[in-house]
Amino acid sequence: MDQTVTRAALSERAADATGLSRYDTAQIGERMFELIGEALKQGESVKLTGFGTLEVRSRAERVGRNPRTGDEHRIAPRQTVVLIPSARLREALDQLIA
Repeated sequence: MDQTVTRAALSERAADATGLSRYDTAQIGERMFELIGEALKQGESVKLTGFGTLEVRSRAERVGRNPRTGDEHRIAPRQTVVLIPSARLREALDQLIA
């Protein structure tokens, strides 16, 4: 499980599964990522049925520590995206452990 799946690999798999060209599946994928990014930038949640929900969450300012030196430093507040996996995805992942 140490292999990374890239956009190109996803496009190729989608092309093989649908019979569309790699170019067409890549264009569709790119547009989907753009639409997801735009929704998240507007603070909306993105629900991908069977996969999970992407949400924007606020992280408060906090103190971090350099693990090598132990020096403390301030970590600025920021927005981050979290994935809440669907029940179907959680069950599928649990099957890998069992």
